[in-house]
Amino acid sequence: MNHTLASRRFMTKSAIINVMADAAIKAGRFLIKDFNEIDKLKVSRKSIREFVSNADTFSEKNIREELLKARPDFGFLLEEGGEVIGKDPDNRWIVDPLDGTFNFLHGVPHFCISIAYERKGVIQAGLIYTPLTDEFFWAVRGEGAFLGFTRLRVSDREEFDTTLIATSPSDHVSEVARTFGCVRITGSTALDLAYVAAGKFDGFFIKRLSPWDIAAGVLLVTEAGGFIESYDGKQSPFESTNIIGGSPLTFPKLAKIIRTS
Repeated sequence: MNHTLASRRFMTKSAIINVMADAAIKAGRFLIKDFNEIDKLKVSRKSIREFVSNADTFSEKNIREELLKARPDFGFLLEEGGEVIGKDPDNRWIVDPLDGTFNFLHGVPHFCISIAYERKGVIQAGLIYTPLTDEFFWAVRGEGAFLGFTRLRVSDREEFDTTLIATSPSDHVSEVARTFGCVRITGSTALDLAYVAAGKFDGFFIKRLSPWDIAAGVLLVTEAGGFIESYDGKQSPFESTNIIGGSPLTFPKLAKIIRTS
């Protein structure tokens, strides 16, 4: 398999999205190169089923450098590098440099880069980029969600047996599968949320997330007309990191199953 796609510069009317896109494109080029040479990567274990490769760390380094050039005073919340306090305490970037590392390391072409911009604790903009397909999923608070320049809307499927739900290994899979058409475990939380926003998936549920997994994706889903809540419905998704999401038609039923099973 030889993936050689290199993106041209992606320009929108949003300056903040353009900054994120430039950083994602640069990092994405190196991820494509590493994906074509997986056998050369150095890999270490973070925990059970949690790995980090030099592709993750190099991608994060590239993204951080590009974002610093554009906004030198912003802070960071990085998957690999942790929290970095900036000179401007109100603004920071939340970065997952390679979401779907396990897929990546097995040569499965389902992974992405996720970058979000947070101001005073509220996500203002988010971008999810898939280097192999050169797709930009992005959203700006109050301005909608987009794939490239196409406006996104969550699905409007009314018959539950035709729906597709994304998740990770979970105690709730069997209960959800009895009601909805199909449940998929894809290995990339950020991309799952982008697909919910695009109407490809009808719903989503997952536990034990980190802010960088969901920061951009949560905004995409809500800006595309969907719903995102914590499992208990009381905390914000970022406080609980156990979330349920979906279209207006799917979400109520999915939430009820998760909360009562």
